[in-house]
Amino acid sequence: MQASLIHTANEVVECSGKIIRRYFRQPISVSNKEDMSPVTIADQKTEMAMRALILENFPQHSIIGEEGENTVGSEPYTWIIDPIDGTKSFISGSPLFGTLVCLCKEETPQLGIIDIPISKERWVGIKNEATRYNKEVCQVSTTTQLNQAQLYCTEPNMFNVQQGQRFQALEKSVRLRRFGGDCYSYGMLASGYIDLVVDANLSPHDWMALIPVIEGAGGIITDWQGNTLNNNSDGAVIAASTHELHAQALKVLNDK
Repeated sequence: MQASLIHTANEVVECSGKIIRRYFRQPISVSNKEDMSPVTIADQKTEMAMRALILENFPQHSIIGEEGENTVGSEPYTWIIDPIDGTKSFISGSPLFGTLVCLCKEETPQLGIIDIPISKERWVGIKNEATRYNKEVCQVSTTTQLNQAQLYCTEPNMFNVQQGQRFQALEKSVRLRRFGGDCYSYGMLASGYIDLVVDANLSPHDWMALIPVIEGAGGIITDWQGNTLNNNSDGAVIAASTHELHAQALKVLNDK
């Protein structure tokens, strides 16, 4: 992969982190978007800066962001960005939120970054390369059995009724279940600290950056049917440290 693309991606999250840290745990107004999810000036200003930096370096690239209109370029590269993944955590003073950056060629993720600006942790995944956590290679756990697995989920109310029932069955099968974390949980999975992450009602900017990170650490990430994630996936996501664990979890999630 071109060094200039990797360099720019890291510059983008360096820039975003500086802005976010200025607003963290400061008085800030919160408004709701059309889908009733919260948004702040920190989300908006951060995305504007991220977009400007990308276009300064690659003016012909496309950009898809959570907070702004899509920018359509003439080259086959698309940046998918989420300035604050976990705005609810951000506005409540919890540091477990992150910035997500994905670079796709055509529709295939080539690079993904999970950046945690408050703790200054960063996972960088590049297609066909080992994922790095703060520049050191990281790897998923070797857990293969559900009854030994540690399961994370962002929040229980992200599921519809049927999904909620299936998740409840899954959480009864694992060793430990915790809520919270947003994209941080996927980074922790890539580093081998947890074994499963199951979410739903996500958008492409929530999951596209996760794909190179999880896969480059040796894990697997799909939808709840086991299909490869793409921009048209239904928003139900499962990430697992091993294929064995992934298969067992899918069986529970799809048991009628």
